[in-house]
Amino acid sequence: MTITVNPDLRAYIDPLTEDEFAALERSLLSEGCRDALVLWGDLLVDGHNRYGICQKHGIPFNTTQNKTFQSMDDVHLWMIDNHLGRRSVSDFQRGVLALRKKEIVSARASQVQAQQSSAESAESAVSAPSESEPPWTREAVARAARVSSATLGQIEKIQKTAAPELVSAVKSGVISINAAAAVATLPSEEQVAAVAGGKKELRQAARQVREARLPPKPELEPPPSDATPEQVEIHRLMQLLAELTDERDQLKKKVQHLTIALAEARGAK
Repeated sequence: MTITVNPDLRAYIDPLTEDEFAALERSLLSEGCRDALVLWGDLLVDGHNRYGICQKHGIPFNTTQNKTFQSMDDVHLWMIDNHLGRRSVSDFQRGVLALRKKEIVSARASQVQAQQSSAESAESAVSAPSESEPPWTREAVARAARVSSATLGQIEKIQKTAAPELVSAVKSGVISINAAAAVATLPSEEQVAAVAGGKKELRQAARQVREARLPPKPELEPPPSDATPEQVEIHRLMQLLAELTDERDQLKKKVQHLTIALAEARGAK
């Protein structure tokens, strides 16, 4: 049997971590390869890790052909849907996969529109790929990824502006999506430096970005030299109110930072 491994297709989905790969290897050695590898012709679509481990240890395996594939886009969509349903996939990974699906579906929709406008008969339009695929709104993408629209927007920002080192930190759970989106607004060299500094440096960088976005607080003008006692008292009370408000805001920030740190600690377990 000839099985072809396409490096780009193998890298289309994030690789297993060392621990996950070791667990899979132990499982295959003790239980054998129970799930069939999915092929499109001789092209390996699903089961790259299992195939490599089976080849290494001489473990028998079965294959199955997916006859629904008509193009590489079909293969990619199948791989995306397959991984979106897995529990082990993180929020960030699901967001990235759902955004990839949106790109494919949107490109197909544009292709259908172009074919419909230039086709000489309705039959040619009916034969266009994925005509029945509904348009993917931001809400639909977020639902597929099982994240909020806000989180999806943060994932898009990370994809567009984050340095590779910062992306790796998000994938490994060193930094949350929320914090990474803030750090991703910094110049690339500052992102890399923050990642090199570890969790504490990344949190500090995210905190500084968030604080820099806050509007400047208006300064309270002193009372006039001829102010009445009532005006002086009003000024004192307004100054006290400003100080208490600032203290409240600082406490809210601390709670937010602790909440983020707790979420990151839980995600690292």
